[in-house]
Amino acid sequence: MAKKHNLSRETMNMVAERFKVMSDPMRLQILNTLQGGELSVMEIVKKTEASQPNVSKHLKILQNSGIVGRRREGNLVYYSIADESIFTLCDLVCNSIEARLKSQAEVFSS
Repeated sequence: MAKKHNLSRETMNMVAERFKVMSDPMRLQILNTLQGGELSVMEIVKKTEASQPNVSKHLKILQNSGIVGRRREGNLVYYSIADESIFTLCDLVCNSIEARLKSQAEVFSS
């Protein structure tokens, strides 16, 4: 069982905002792409097969939330994961979904 936290309303709002940021499939795809290391915007565009304006919009949201960081080198901007704990959260959710799907498959196969 998970540890219970006594959180203030302000902290609850921060938690809700983090989940809100993580609720977009394109942002999850960008994070998955960045899990392999730092990439330029154009490298992310190529790997996600999304438009540059769309990727840039989502990178800005991820950066403002502190999940990704950026650095400039000449005309290029590189992005990387700033908060590695985000992958722990993703793993928890993915494992939960995987277990539920497996359980459902077993029900339908019997």
